[in-house]
Amino acid sequence: MAPQAPKPLTAEVPAVDPLLQELPTGDLPGWKQVFREDFNQGDVPVGGFPGPAYAAKWSAGYVDGTPDTAGQRGAKSGYYPSKVLSVQNGMLDWYLHTEDGVSMGAAPTPKIPNSSTNPHRDNSLLYGRFSVRFKADPLRGFKTAWLLWPDSGIWPRDGELDYPEGDLSTKFYGAVHKMGNDPYATDIIYSDTTFTQWHVATMEWSPGKVEFFLDGRSLGAGTSLTPNIPMHYILQTEACLFGCPKPETAGHVYLDWIAIWKRA
Repeated sequence: MAPQAPKPLTAEVPAVDPLLQELPTGDLPGWKQVFREDFNQGDVPVGGFPGPAYAAKWSAGYVDGTPDTAGQRGAKSGYYPSKVLSVQNGMLDWYLHTEDGVSMGAAPTPKIPNSSTNPHRDNSLLYGRFSVRFKADPLRGFKTAWLLWPDSGIWPRDGELDYPEGDLSTKFYGAVHKMGNDPYATDIIYSDTTFTQWHVATMEWSPGKVEFFLDGRSLGAGTSLTPNIPMHYILQTEACLFGCPKPETAGHVYLDWIAIWKRA
């Protein structure tokens, strides 16, 4: 996707309700829960994810050496799950860093009941509700783009949905990349919130509407030319879109839990 410039913070963020930070269990009005994970099946060392404890529900995603978004444009950055991913203290942990001049991220994927048959994918839905509890160190040059990507692989025609997205040193936002031929036709919904504290980000993708929530409050929605075909979910965490991190920049992204629903 085309990078979006950070926007200055403009509003004070309300206090977070502790109850909203707990892993949601069960169906919701209009939504049937199909996946949840709290990473409490034991630790997995760096290089071992998903391992026996998580293999039934997770894939490490792109293999080592796969170029990330900036890497496809010539940057020295890519996905290296064997050097980045672990499970520690009940959290999925990305250790983001640079080795031998290459900035390293990872893009794990949950295995969820899917709506795709050509090709079959373990992480695809047509419409859904995706909720994550996360935080990260403020690592300039690394970013998240936890996204839904069209199973067709045709972009921008079939759109894209991202949340939370942003450089880890700034605030994060949601993005609805509209269906069509314009790669810049995007609704950006800003959160006025940085990555450094625990937050729950929820994206609800329904026919004709994609709404973004932060800690239970709506930030806004995209309602025009929203995707209407199966898409697959990727926790894409990468580098270099706003400039590569300094060689000494290193730290973590933490995912405490994730819950996914399909339309009831």
